[in-house]
Parts: sequence; structure tokens; C-alpha cells
Amino acid sequence: MSETSIYIHIPFCEQKCNYCVFASFCAKSEEIDKYIDFLCEEIAQKKTNDIVKTIYIGGGTPSILNENQIEKVVNAIYDNFDVYDNAEFTIEANPNSLTENLLKKWKSLRVNRVSIGVQSLNDKSLKKIGRLHNKKEALEKIKLARHYFDNVSADLIVGLEGESGKDLCKYAREILSLGVKHISCYLLEVYEKTKLFQMIESGSYKPLDDDQTIDAFEKLSHYLVDAGMERYEISNFAYEGYESKHNLNYWSRGKYLGFGLGAYSFDGEKRYNNPSNFVDYFDGKIEEENFSQKEIVEEIVMLGLRCKLGVDVEQVKNLGYDIQCNEYYKQYIVDGILLQKEDKIFLNPVFYHISNTIISNLLP
Repeated sequence: MSETSIYIHIPFCEQKCNYCVFASFCAKSEEIDKYIDFLCEEIAQKKTNDIVKTIYIGGGTPSILNENQIEKVVNAIYDNFDVYDNAEFTIEANPNSLTENLLKKWKSLRVNRVSIGVQSLNDKSLKKIGRLHNKKEALEKIKLARHYFDNVSADLIVGLEGESGKDLCKYAREILSLGVKHISCYLLEVYEKTKLFQMIESGSYKPLDDDQTIDAFEKLSHYLVDAGMERYEISNFAYEGYESKHNLNYWSRGKYLGFGLGAYSFDGEKRYNNPSNFVDYFDGKIEEENFSQKEIVEEIVMLGLRCKLGVDVEQVKNLGYDIQCNEYYKQYIVDGILLQKEDKIFLNPVFYHISNTIISNLLP
């Protein structure tokens, strides 16, 4: 029987963060209800016979949904799909909207993993980037989530104004002391049309420069590894057994179904995506993306080298690309940039900070 993962996008937030470029909007309760109704219809219409191995509800801010709304969405999944009893089931949350009643409801719905958007433990920094919580609330909500869930993840942003590697290590220490099992560390990306971009242009915000950001990330990654975590993907760290199974499925090019505004699906051959505006989404429009053999190889190499899964040399060879004949390959092996184990090659984590260049050089 074929397996798949499910992603549900909840595009609503109490307030859009200053750096956010994703499909997220502030909405009234009746608008959220309309979206939930359509989302449940979409889930029913696109049901398959695949067994679901992971579920991920992201956003936006899924914790903005009340108990009835989240129950309706989850029941739509269970009513239309066969889900493994031990399926990893993640919901994203922001500290300011996470409540004890919500956590109890999620637990009753078989959720077993909570991902909390901490981003920083500096109150001034949080305010500048438009977050609605402070350090105290973030730590309190992590502690509360840990009371109900063993598997709790936290996000941190690297590159924020005035936040050095030393600061980030301090944040990580406080978070890990509460029993968090997984930390995602994302580089600050600045996009046009965001408030943060305008702030930088006006001189009212000054993020770390590239060298400072790399230095901060290296210090943080060393700290997390020394604390016993594995850097199983460039931006993700976890204790053994707590890696995100949902993300590992993406990186191994496994099948997944995406529901909601701007969500993507992949059937193993083609990728499909929902529109990122409500008008087209409610009209049921879907875009289809076909891959050439070269694009498939490029994706396998890029995704495999970004994480602990590595690249199967024989797999890409069967697709027409002998990576071992690449002009950079042998030198990367000699220099220890690439590590080889049987038929698989891996990017040495020491060189993750220049991964884009290395991967680009290895593509066909």
C-alpha cells in the first residue's frame, strides 16, 4: 500500500510579522469559518487510498483556530483518509495564541508534536520584527506544551539585529532546559514588499551582515551539537528519534498532499499547487508542474545533500547523471567536503555554511 503525508495550510494570523512573505492574512471569525468549510470540502474531494504517515498543520498561525474549527479540520482528515495510529501529527503555534484548552483539544485529536514559533528571546527584537509575544510568554508556553506533549519543537531566527552567536546559544540553552527535543534555526531572509524591507531601507533596522550571520549560525550549531543534538538538515537539529518525519518525507521526495491556500502536492511524478489568493482558491483552480529528467536529478541532489539522507549515486546514475564524473566530485571527496558510505554521498556538516556553492557545483 502506498504512503503519503498531508499538509494543511491555515493562512490566518492575529498580526503579520514584519519579515513574513507567506500567504497569511488577518481575518474575522466568519471569514475563517468560510475557509474551514471549503478546506474540509477540498480534503473530501481529493481523498486517495494512500495511508497517511505524517500530518502537518502549518501557517500562518494554526493556533488561531478555536477548538471547534481545528476539530472540524482534523475530523475531515480522519473521515477521508486511513491514518496510521502512530502517524507523526504536528501543529504549529505562536506563544500568544497557545492555550491550555487548545493543547488538551489537540491531544484528544491525536496530535503528538507541537512546533512553537519562538524566533527570539529578546523582547526588543521580538517587538521590532512584529511578534506579539515576549520572552516570558514564550518560555511559559513551551513549558505548558511540554506538560502535554513529549515532542515539542521551537524555531529561532538567525541574523536579527544585535543578536550574536552568544545570544543565540543562550536562547537555545533556556529552550533546551525546558525539554524541547527539536530546534529549527532559520536564516533571516528579507523580501521586498515586507515591512522589514522598508525598515532596512529607511535605516531603522539593521540585521547582521552575511559574515556576522554565518558566525552566529556556526556558534549556535556547535552549541546544539555539543548539547547532544544531531544536525540532520542544514537548518534543523534534533535529539535522536525526534527528527521531523514530515520534513524528511519532503526531502526524500516522498508523496504528499497539500490542502488549503498556496499548498503544494506531489504524487511522485508531478507537483501541484493551490493558488495563493482566495478568489482562485475558492474557484478550485490548481496549477500543475511537470519535471524534466534533469530537474528530477537536480532536486534529488539538492535535497539529499541538504540533510542526512544523502544522495544515492546509483539512483541518479539510472536517471542519466553520473555524479562521480563531475569535475568537482573527486576533489570534494579528497578534501572531506563530501563523505561516501557505500553507494551514498553526504555533505560534511562542517561545510553546510557554503552548501549552496557546493551543491551548485555538483549539479548536472
